[in-house]
Amino acid sequence: MATTKKIKSLRKQHGFSQSYVAGYLGLSRPTFIKIEQGTRKATIQEQKKLNELFGVADKTATQSKSAMRIDIPQQKLDKFRQVLLYITEQVGSKPNVGMTVLYKLLYFSDFDYYERYEEQLMGLTYFKNHFGPTPREFVSVVDSMKAEGLLTEVRNKHFAHEQRKFLPVVEPDLSILTAQEIEMIDSVLARYSEKSATQLSNLSHIDTPWACAKEGEDLKYEHVFYRPEQFSVREYDEL
Repeated sequence: MATTKKIKSLRKQHGFSQSYVAGYLGLSRPTFIKIEQGTRKATIQEQKKLNELFGVADKTATQSKSAMRIDIPQQKLDKFRQVLLYITEQVGSKPNVGMTVLYKLLYFSDFDYYERYEEQLMGLTYFKNHFGPTPREFVSVVDSMKAEGLLTEVRNKHFAHEQRKFLPVVEPDLSILTAQEIEMIDSVLARYSEKSATQLSNLSHIDTPWACAKEGEDLKYEHVFYRPEQFSVREYDEL
C-alpha cells in the first residue's frame, strides 16, 4: 500500500465509501480523508488492515514484488475465470446485475456447492462488509481479464446509483467446468439473478457464514452446514 493514490484507487475498485473504510479502520471520515490525500500517514496497524480489506499482500511480511497475491490454487483461479464468463454470459446484461449482484451470485455458487458436495467450486475468499460477502480476488482477476480482452466493463446509471457491469467478450470454456458445477451455478442464477442488489445483500446477511463473521473477517465455508432452512441446498438425515 505504497501510495495514497493506490488507496483511493483500490477503495473505488471495491466500491467502498470513505465512511465505510474509515469505520473499518476505527477512524473518523475526516481522518481517513487525510490518509487518502497524503496529509497523514497510516500507522503500521492501519496499513495492515487496509491490506486485508483490499486483498493486498503484506510486503513487509512476504518481501514480494507483487502488489496482489491470490492465495488459492491456480486450478481454482482458472475455474473462477470461466465461472465469471459463464455467469456474465447468462445474466450480465440484466439491468439489475452490477458488481454487487455479481458478488452475491459468486458467493452463493461457491457456498451452495460446498454445502451440497463438501468440495470447493472456485474456492474464493469472501470477507464480510456492509454490502454482504465480497470476494477478495475479484478486482485483481477482473483487471487481468479486462487486460487480456476477455471481459469488458460498462458503467451506467441504475436508478440513482452508478452501476459497474461486466460483460463477456469471449465464450466461457465449459470444458473446465463439470456438468455438476454448471447445474449448481444455473440453480443459483434461477433463484437469485432477478433480485436487486439490496435484496441480495439483505439475504446474504441472514445466511450463517456472513452472520457468524466479524466485520472485515473472512467467511468460513464450514458454516454452511448450520444455515437457515431457506438457504440450505442439501438434504440432511433426520436424527
